[in-house]
Amino acid sequence: MTKHIFVTGGVVSSLGKGLTSASIGLLLERRGLKVRMQKLDPYINVDPGTMSPYQHGEVYVLDDGAETDLDLGHYERFTETPLSQRSNYTTGRIYSTVIQKERRGEYLGATVQVVPHVTNEIKAAVTQLRGPDVDVVITELGGTVGDIEGLPFLEAIRQLPLELGKQNCLFIHLTLVPYLKAAREAKTKPTQHSVGQLRQIGIQPDILVVRTERPLGRENAEKIALFCNVEKDSVIEETDMEFSIYEVPIGLAEHGLDRLIIDKLGLPAGDLQMDDWKELMARVRHPLHEVTIGVVGKYIEHRDAYKSIYESLTHAGFSHTTRVLFKRIEAEDLDQGDVERALGNIDGLLVPGGFGYRGIEGKIKAIQYAREKKIPFFGICLGMQCAVIEFARNVLGLRDANSTEFAEDTPDPVICMLEEQKTIQDKGGTMRLGAQPCTLKEGSKAWSCYETSEISERHRHRYEFNPAYRDRLIAAGMVPTGTNPKNTLVEVVEVPDHPWFVAVQYHPEFKSKPLVPHPLFKGFVNAAIRKHRGE
Repeated sequence: MTKHIFVTGGVVSSLGKGLTSASIGLLLERRGLKVRMQKLDPYINVDPGTMSPYQHGEVYVLDDGAETDLDLGHYERFTETPLSQRSNYTTGRIYSTVIQKERRGEYLGATVQVVPHVTNEIKAAVTQLRGPDVDVVITELGGTVGDIEGLPFLEAIRQLPLELGKQNCLFIHLTLVPYLKAAREAKTKPTQHSVGQLRQIGIQPDILVVRTERPLGRENAEKIALFCNVEKDSVIEETDMEFSIYEVPIGLAEHGLDRLIIDKLGLPAGDLQMDDWKELMARVRHPLHEVTIGVVGKYIEHRDAYKSIYESLTHAGFSHTTRVLFKRIEAEDLDQGDVERALGNIDGLLVPGGFGYRGIEGKIKAIQYAREKKIPFFGICLGMQCAVIEFARNVLGLRDANSTEFAEDTPDPVICMLEEQKTIQDKGGTMRLGAQPCTLKEGSKAWSCYETSEISERHRHRYEFNPAYRDRLIAAGMVPTGTNPKNTLVEVVEVPDHPWFVAVQYHPEFKSKPLVPHPLFKGFVNAAIRKHRGE
């Protein structure tokens, strides 16, 4: 029978439930178990697709087009679990389903209530991942215990052990033990209060994972166990990692978390196989090179807005035994700023995706600088569109070239709206989303990175390269090297007369893993290493 693990969080938000859940998934997979993962988010938005990066961070896109929470990126980077629309549910999505059923009369005239109708829908969302080929379902609950919007989700998971059997469900609670420097001691009281709130709801944690800056110590661990009503060996320390988030699974394994879970759930697991992961961490600690990548974006101060970008660059660094340093540059500062001063000491430039006009001119100036100074350049989604605009303006001489997203009346719309998007009114879930095929031109830089002509990558956009300008751009030196075989949409452009100038309409950052870095990011970082060496 499929077992269930529920991961909740307390004390403060942003403790790292997603990383901890992903690490648990990795450890169980490395013991030979089949795992499925899922995130439940209490906010009322139907999905994160319409949410500001300032509020939510990046929107992570899956192959089936699901726009999901960024924690699903951790799940994919750490594990092999297949993710889909069923892997991320919000309050808005749950309530939408309940309301649709009520409108269809499926409740037979009953008064529709949070309990049992909403909680039943939440339980259905969790249990649909069960199956004969699934050993464990890990469900992470977003938010913090005590948040009013999270109560229906906590009530739903409280009920599940009664229906599935207590022996088939495990509750893991992630908390913080802060260290007060003035008092020179760690404080366990916030954890006690957090567990107390869970117990009032009717949930007794089976395992406590405790985030801490410094080692917890036997005395504090015993105190937490006593006051939180858990066994001493069920208090697992998760100390902040010095080098990389990818050390977290190794640290949890050293404290016996995987063994504890297996024993409590009676799972038929094998020995833990982590040799390749440990070898990777050894390379992380002892890099041979160091390069600086400039990232020019409009949400630079909110690092989670480009979470997968930074992780993919880091993965590429792993493959080259190189430490990748980031120079985060606010695009708007370059609109009238000193580009030479901002970009003069970088080894590569990356311009990521985004929406809206703010900062566009700064991105275009940065791309022009990288193109003219022969600095390796990588453009992603909007970064690709800005590269086309820059080239059209400064090489073709079309001074007013633009995207119709920013200037509807531009005389040279080198970027324009997809035909399928022109009649769409709703914003949520309506872009070109999910995995799309692409055929690469043999001999191109993209082709040499992928080492194949046929690829599939994930998309999230409304605007595209305008095919009316294709021949003129080619004649001037910007070559489309990747196209969609179904509709000839341009997916990749390159400037062959440049050490490394590649821009893509899709989001390759969503398919990179620490042990299997994305080929384009590997190629880009390799070009940055060559630039750093002066080659």
